[in-house]
Amino acid sequence: MKLLKRHLSVANVLSLTAIFIALAGSAYAATKLGPGQVKSVNLANLSVTNPKLGSQSVTSGKIKNNGINAADLSKESVINSKLKKNVVTNAKLGLESVWNRNLAKKAVTETKLAAEAVTNGKLKGEAVSAAKIATSTWNQLLKNVTYLSETSVSDGTDTKSVTAFCPPGKEVLGGGVRLNGASAKVIPVESSPNATGHLGWTASAREIEGGTVEAWSVTAFAICAEL
Repeated sequence: MKLLKRHLSVANVLSLTAIFIALAGSAYAATKLGPGQVKSVNLANLSVTNPKLGSQSVTSGKIKNNGINAADLSKESVINSKLKKNVVTNAKLGLESVWNRNLAKKAVTETKLAAEAVTNGKLKGEAVSAAKIATSTWNQLLKNVTYLSETSVSDGTDTKSVTAFCPPGKEVLGGGVRLNGASAKVIPVESSPNATGHLGWTASAREIEGGTVEAWSVTAFAICAEL
C-alpha cells in the first residue's frame, strides 16, 4: 500500500480517471446507438455478409444501374415469371440468339411474320398443298394437263374434218392441225375449238379446186386440262 501511495500523484489520478470515463463512454455508445448513427465509413470491407441481411432488405432502389451482371445471376434464376411483359425487346436479343428449339409450337403466327417474309427459299418441296391454296386461285390453275390427237381417214376425199375430244371433266386449252400425205394441193381451213364448246379441238382441210392428189388425212391436236 505504501508503494502504491508513493507512485500516486494528481496527474496519475486524473489520467486513470479519464481512461475509465472514455472506456465507459465507448461501451455505452456501443450499446446505445441510435438510428442512422452507424455510417458507411464505420463498416469494414466485406463486413455485411448475406446472414446480416434481412429478408427482402435489398430492394430495387438499393441496386445501382447495371449493378447486377450476368456473372451475378445463378443458372436459370431469371425465368418467365420474373419477366414483365415486353421487357425483352429486339435490342436485348443478341444476333441469332433465338433458335428453333427456343420456339414453342405455333409461336410464330401470321401477326409475327413481316410482309414477304416467307419466300420460295423458305418452303420445302411440296409444302404447299391444294388445301393451302385459295379456292379462287386454285380454280385458275391448270391441273392434270393432257395432250391428245385424232386423225381422219386417209383417202382421196376432197374435204376432211376431225375433232380431238378432251376426257370427261377437262376442257380444251388449245390445239393445232397437221396434214398427212398431202401435196401442195391440200390446205387447212380450220383449227379451232369444236363447235359444241371447249370440249375438243377441230381440224379441217380441203383440196384446192381442180386439183387431184393421192390419199391424204388430217390430224387434230388438243391440249386439255381440269379447270
